Amino acid sequence: MFPWEIARKLPVIFYGRIKFTHLSGVVKIEAPIERGMIGFGQSFEFPTTRKGTAELSLQGIWVFKGHAHFGKDCTVLIRDGAYCEFGHMGCLATNVKMMCTEKIVLGNWAGIGYESQIMDTTAHPMMNTKTGEYYPLSGPITIGNYNSFSNRITVMPNTKTPDHCVVASNSLCNRDYTSLGNYILLGGIPAKLIKTDYARDWEGEKETLLDIKMLWRKKSR
Repeated sequence: MFPWEIARKLPVIFYGRIKFTHLSGVVKIEAPIERGMIGFGQSFEFPTTRKGTAELSLQGIWVFKGHAHFGKDCTVLIRDGAYCEFGHMGCLATNVKMMCTEKIVLGNWAGIGYESQIMDTTAHPMMNTKTGEYYPLSGPITIGNYNSFSNRITVMPNTKTPDHCVVASNSLCNRDYTSLGNYILLGGIPAKLIKTDYARDWEGEKETLLDIKMLWRKKSR
């Protein structure tokens, strides 16, 4: 899927078993090419075992702005005509399901916690029974920079988060939260503002995260 000059550097490495349903799409890396900069099926969190259910169906466009990391048993679907973008150090944790039919963008250092799902579509047509009007089937999702989503979160169409946003476990995100400002904690079903002046200590964690997720960086030391 890459020109020889890029492919020979092995920028993408798959760990463990994965099913490739479709590979008719396009992958673009808009960053300096490095070996193993995109890791699919990495074991960087507990549990260390995998079920072998990882699957990739790529029919649209997938753009990487830097390093990106995917935990064990992730399933990713990018439909024909859809656009997906991962910022530097974008991450899907173990057993995350991502379905992109229109547009999904993850900012730099944006991570989706394990057993979560991020889908820009309702999957099924829904209608108003009185007017016969159909509701939109999909809507773009934009996740800001330095976003930390905990486990078992559902991200639905038209979700938009600001930079430096934390989302609590078992929440449902389904609207534009950027008017709430940066450094916030969201949570609930649907998610609402819980705290302001709240942030993950990214600077304090960066070196540890780089060692855990950038395996080739650690081995080269």
